[in-house]
Amino acid sequence: MVPVFLSKAVGLLLGRESRSLHLKAVGWATVLLGLTVFLGSWAVLVAERNAPHATITSYPRALWWSAETATTVGYGDFFPVTLWGRIVAVFSMCVGITTYGMVTAALATWFVGHEQKRRHRLAAGAEHAAREVRQETAQLHERFDRLEALLTDSGRRPPG
Repeated sequence: MVPVFLSKAVGLLLGRESRSLHLKAVGWATVLLGLTVFLGSWAVLVAERNAPHATITSYPRALWWSAETATTVGYGDFFPVTLWGRIVAVFSMCVGITTYGMVTAALATWFVGHEQKRRHRLAAGAEHAAREVRQETAQLHERFDRLEALLTDSGRRPPG
């Protein structure tokens, strides 16, 4: 049976068609990073458990190591000493770097998109205002032309 929070999280990620691509990318990247941290900690623990001079000897230590490796912090307090542990480390680093790159790119495009929409709204408002000014100017020109015509006509009439 699937835990309720997991089914709700998947529902949030897949649920709405109207949800922005940026939010979906960030959500999936977070899920991928979480899976990498949990599976990476398990894998490195399996690889390191009985190795001589191993610093990753329990699941809490492995979880801490995996989190700091995937987030590219790497304090150096725990590190793999076996070949398979190092392969897990490389995988965790690559997924972490890629995931944060995806999140950064998604946020950057979101900000750029909002700025473009704002500028488009400003340009549309300026165009609307310019159109109104042109219409008012055309109306004024028509009125001045009529006044000029009336003044010209009144100057040509024979005195009566």
